[in-house]
Amino acid sequence: MADDTVGPELPRAIALAWGAVPSPQRGPKREFSLEQVLDAAVMLADADGIDAVTMPAVAKALGLTAMSLYRYVSSKETLLLLLQERGMGLPPESIAGAEGWRAGLEAYAEASGAVYRRHPWMLDIPITGVASTPNNLAWLEAGLTALADTALSRQERVAVVLQVSGHARFRALVERGYADRADDAGEHLSDIVVSEARLLGRLVAEDRFPELHATLGSGALVDPAFDNFDFGLARLLDGVAHHLDPAA
Repeated sequence: MADDTVGPELPRAIALAWGAVPSPQRGPKREFSLEQVLDAAVMLADADGIDAVTMPAVAKALGLTAMSLYRYVSSKETLLLLLQERGMGLPPESIAGAEGWRAGLEAYAEASGAVYRRHPWMLDIPITGVASTPNNLAWLEAGLTALADTALSRQERVAVVLQVSGHARFRALVERGYADRADDAGEHLSDIVVSEARLLGRLVAEDRFPELHATLGSGALVDPAFDNFDFGLARLLDGVAHHLDPAA
C-alpha cells in the first residue's frame, strides 16, 4: 500500500488531489489514471449512494482486484476525499459573470444547489473542517471574489460565503429528503406536502400551539407560490446589504 503522507506535512490524499504525487517508476504499469478511477467511483455513488462506494466495488467496476486499487488510493478515506473533490467540480462562470456581489452570491447558491442535485450523495459526506482540495478552494475563491469590491472585512466575507454555502446545502438536504419520501411512496411531492399538512392539522391543538395552528389554517405550509428557501436567502442577503449600508 502507499504511504499515508508525502513529505513531512502534506497528507497523501491532499497531495493526490493537487497532483503532487509523482507516478511510480517501479512496479507494474497502471491500467487506469486516477481520474478514471474516480469517475468509476462517481458512477457508483450516483447510482446507489455513497455506501455503494467501497474499495472492492470500485475495483470491480474497473476490472481490477481490490488490492490493485491500493496502487491508486491508499484507503477508503482517501477515496472519499477525492470522490468529493471530483463531484464538486469547478464553480461555473455564472458566478464570476454576475453583476454585483448580490447577484454573484445568488449565482453561487444556485450553482451549489445544482451540484447537490446532480450528486446527492455528497450530502452524506460529513464536513470535518475547511476543505483543502483544489476544486473546493476554487468555490471558496469564487464566493470571496463576488464580495471583493464590498466594504466587508476579510473575516466578514468568509462568514457570508459560509452562510450562503450552508443555506444551499441545507436546502438540498431538505429537498432530497422530500424527494426520497415521495419516491418511496410513489406519490407526487405536492401530495406529500399536503398529506403532511393534514397530519399536522390533526395533531396541532389551538390551545397548545396557537401560532402554528393559525399558520396551518392559513394554508401557508402548502402554498406553492411561496418558496421558503428563496425567501430565506433573500433576507440573508438583505442583511448583508444593510450591514454594508444601513441608510439604504
